[in-house]
Amino acid sequence: MKITNIIIIAVVALCAALTGTLLVNFSNYKTDKAPHGFHTKIHQRLDLNAEQEIRLQEIERTYLARKAELEAQLIEANAALAITMETDKSLTPDVQVAIDDFHAIMGQLQKETIMHIFAMRAVLTEEQAILFDAEVARTLTDR
Repeated sequence: MKITNIIIIAVVALCAALTGTLLVNFSNYKTDKAPHGFHTKIHQRLDLNAEQEIRLQEIERTYLARKAELEAQLIEANAALAITMETDKSLTPDVQVAIDDFHAIMGQLQKETIMHIFAMRAVLTEEQAILFDAEVARTLTDR
């Protein structure tokens, strides 16, 4: 196997791992399985009123539906990449296209996640937003 192929595989794996970490941190919404998830922390620390809870739940439902669509596309794109790599056995234009397709979907998922975070923030008061921003920073930097 050429060093170029190994590097490409490593980069794709790293990108997938980083995206997965980001999504796991932001997608644990009020579950007993993830008591320290981002959303649980937000609900525990921000003293949300009933209207905010309802609005945040709707934002989350919309996001989770979109996230599921994109994750299904990622699985398909990853399978396509694997098939292309198995067929071509080197960094051909078809392999590069498959990598680019995977990255485009991964990038869209990251954008959707960030838009979801900003949509949540828009529901909050100024005081709540300060705490929210700190929790976002902590989650993204694992501090």
